[in-house]
Amino acid sequence: MPVHRIGFTQLSGSHGVRGGPYRVNIIFVHGLRGHPQHTWEDSRDKGSVDRSSVDRGNKNAGTVTSRKRNILKSLFKSKPSSSASISTTTSIADDETSEESSDKLFWPDEYLTQDIPEARVWTYGYNTDAVGGLFQANNKNSVSQHGRDFVVRVEREIQNEDPIIFVAHSLGGIIVKDAIRRSDACRARTKLIIFLGTPHRGSAYAGWGEIASNLALLALQDSNKKIIQTLEVNSEVLDNIHEEFKTIADQFRIRIHSFQEARGISGMKGLHNKVVDDISSKLDLPRSLEAVESIDANHMQMARCGDRADPRYRAIVGVLKQFIHRMVFDENGTRLQQVSSISFTAEARVAKRGGGFDGALTNRAALPCHYIPLPENRRFVGRDRTLDTLKAMLFVRKEWRKVAIVGLGGVGKTQVALQLAYWTKKHQPKFSVFWVPALSNATFEQAFTAMARKLPIQSGGENDDLKESVRRYLSSEAAGPWLLVVDNADDRDILFGSADMPGGISDYLPESDEGLTLFTTRSREVAVSVTGSDVIDLAEMHPQEAAELLEKSLIQKDMVRDEAATAELLEELTYLPLAITQAAAYINIKQVPLAEYVDLLHGTQQDIIGLMSKEFRDNTRYPGSQDAVATTWLVSFDQIRKSDNVAADLLSFISCIEPKGIPQSLLPGSESTGPLVDAIGTLCAYAFLTRRGDSKVFDMHSLVHLATRIWVQREGQTAPTHEKATRHLAAVFPSDDYANRNVWREYLPHAFRVLQHSKELDMEEGSDLLFWVGRCLMVDGRIKEAARSLEEACQWMNRHFAEDHPDWLASQHALATAYQANGQVKDAVTLLEQVVAIKAKTLAEDHPSRLASQHALATAYQDNGQVKDTVTLLEQVVAIKAKTLAEDHPDRLASQHALAIAYQANGQVKDAVTLLEQVVAIKAKTLAEDHPSQLASQHALATAYQDNGQVKDTVMLLEQVVAIKAKTLMEDHPSRLVSQHALAIAYQDNGQVKDAVILLEQVV
Repeated sequence: MPVHRIGFTQLSGSHGVRGGPYRVNIIFVHGLRGHPQHTWEDSRDKGSVDRSSVDRGNKNAGTVTSRKRNILKSLFKSKPSSSASISTTTSIADDETSEESSDKLFWPDEYLTQDIPEARVWTYGYNTDAVGGLFQANNKNSVSQHGRDFVVRVEREIQNEDPIIFVAHSLGGIIVKDAIRRSDACRARTKLIIFLGTPHRGSAYAGWGEIASNLALLALQDSNKKIIQTLEVNSEVLDNIHEEFKTIADQFRIRIHSFQEARGISGMKGLHNKVVDDISSKLDLPRSLEAVESIDANHMQMARCGDRADPRYRAIVGVLKQFIHRMVFDENGTRLQQVSSISFTAEARVAKRGGGFDGALTNRAALPCHYIPLPENRRFVGRDRTLDTLKAMLFVRKEWRKVAIVGLGGVGKTQVALQLAYWTKKHQPKFSVFWVPALSNATFEQAFTAMARKLPIQSGGENDDLKESVRRYLSSEAAGPWLLVVDNADDRDILFGSADMPGGISDYLPESDEGLTLFTTRSREVAVSVTGSDVIDLAEMHPQEAAELLEKSLIQKDMVRDEAATAELLEELTYLPLAITQAAAYINIKQVPLAEYVDLLHGTQQDIIGLMSKEFRDNTRYPGSQDAVATTWLVSFDQIRKSDNVAADLLSFISCIEPKGIPQSLLPGSESTGPLVDAIGTLCAYAFLTRRGDSKVFDMHSLVHLATRIWVQREGQTAPTHEKATRHLAAVFPSDDYANRNVWREYLPHAFRVLQHSKELDMEEGSDLLFWVGRCLMVDGRIKEAARSLEEACQWMNRHFAEDHPDWLASQHALATAYQANGQVKDAVTLLEQVVAIKAKTLAEDHPSRLASQHALATAYQDNGQVKDTVTLLEQVVAIKAKTLAEDHPDRLASQHALAIAYQANGQVKDAVTLLEQVVAIKAKTLAEDHPSQLASQHALATAYQDNGQVKDTVMLLEQVVAIKAKTLMEDHPSRLVSQHALAIAYQDNGQVKDAVILLEQVV
């Protein structure tokens, strides 16, 4: 019979071997790099298949060494496709040899189906190969993902209602345990598990598997390290599965038989002891539930039997037969026993009750009770790590009595808590589960009233405080174990009270040794206040989880086949669950494709606000709550306004700038550190701002940023907020001094955002901001952007200032230099001639502003081909500056530099070299080597050397300039490209043609 590599294969026929009905399922599950057939095969004895005198243990011991030599070789074999019937894969669990299949004995099929005819025998395969073939990508599933797959297949393919017995080798035992803790059906049907060398607490020798994986990587093969990592000692994943399974096995009376390997692996470097030690290979359950026995074989041979006389076969089949013969099938009897146990427990609790609790209401206290007003979310996906952490904290390690989930509104805190509440109801049958919304005092009181109806509490009349009665009862031993979820605990005043309304709902929260409380909150301050450090941060979903949520939420599931549109949509929605659910609701109603919804998100701001503010119905959220993603945070904004005005003003300011990369120095109030730090702390506590590592740079979620704009708009403060933001940014934006370059590069994106709105405000501060933005863009080589910014500044100046106003003249001068850099030389000359003429009438000849404009006009003349005019004007400027400025003054050096360039253009090369050598020498003493002015003069001197025939000097100097610019300028910066081009020409003149070609290809 062919065995499926993946999934179930039934080895027994459709009817019992002896014609009788089946009474039980026996399912074999292999381990790491195992196979549903080969793991359970051994070499057939040629002499007599059933010869009882053969000591299989001794035989195996003799062949171990030769088998192990083939293991690493087989790691590099190409693996057949998953649909193949037989695999040649080998590993820690499965040492394939080159023997033909006919020489192998597959004992579950050939022996067990006959020896236990009342059992359906199954084998199950799944892909846990640490190494895959070159042409087939490996399955990257973790242990938990394999457990989920196993549950789905058990429930789908094992369609009979008979009990289940698992026989699991190595890692297969962990998969079985994980499946049982996930599935009600598996848990209820499982009666016995035989573990063969399962590493319940991890294997000390998992390092060998990692070495094999690394060897495979060197051979360009795939490697699944998740499984190997899980086998490490003290793995948190294994500990969680182990502890939770022990609880389930005890509650559901699942019998365990743990077989341990008696021998170590010999003949393989690094493996001289047992692969799974004796401590790791048992569950440590009471003897009434677990039997522990050794098998005289190593880890790889303990699952293999060569004939019926094999001690391994006799041990395993003996356990199976003994259990099946004793198994009780009377489910009614089992139920009666459970009811009796419950009644006894209830009577014991009632006997312990003191006054205040109604002994006549015993029926209501007989069983754990549940109050969860929200329905279970059938669309819930993902969040496995968070849920596993919560289960471990609350139910496995049992070190925590209170835990808080904190995160951004809409990130899914309520849904995670809801999933845990329903999981507790199903999987922790002794626990009562209660759910309390802390949205307001009214919702809290309503929930406690509903809880009181389910609890054995006697009302003391109109004056009796029902909330206090519930608190007292749940704090008593009579209540038994319980989980209380306090959802949406965002408002400190509601939780702890205020000056106006002392006494908050926290006064009524119960505490007991058996009680657990889970809070969900947007406020880190609240989370820390109620739980100390026991806080779990919930972030946005992973892309795969987000895609699963979208698919589950859509009516037309096939929409997600458009992978590009799906990925773009989820990225636009920043993987936020509420945003995804809202988008799906819109798409379902309007029947628009995903790509069209993405286009809507790229529309105007008002379109986006309208789209993201649209309310939708979600029965897993509270009636009357803000379901639209863009409005879900407005309540929190209002809370901040009431408690922290500085933080609220900060929110308003941030609504005007970019949401990403916000430097603290840009924020209003940075001159007064204390209040600003407190305000930032408030916004970080609500997860509205997140800090980048240890820096003073912050980010805001893009959808929260959208909500801040809606908030400001709804308060009627849009124009005043933009005015304040423009004034503030104009005040803090730096000058174009090169030393400020890191600051302006941080500020520029935010300035652009503010300037989009300042056009409508017609403010002088907006013009000032445009001016300095333009000047800084010029230094950064962003010439076209600089020209646009300076044009807008000049337009405002033209409307408001006379032509001899200093600010008007400064803006015209700056625009002219931008025009010149942008190749609009004639426009530059026209503007500068006008500016120089006006300054000649109003300023002395040695005034710095007049000299600066003359200097600029001279360089414009040069670019316009008016070289002699350039030389004449610059000689005049240099002569005046020589009388009024020190020799190292930047303005004097700049004019000397420009005059040298003019000399060179006018054929006065030696004069140019002399003047530039003087300028470079002075700048070397006063400026850093990467200062743009120093680099510009060095570049100019190099080209003068070239014109003077000093080619080697040219190459040496330009190589130095290019190397420095490569470190400080972007690769497409005009100044860097010009120097690279000049160096390539110098290489060519120096006979370094190949170097010239390489550099020019890079420039082009």
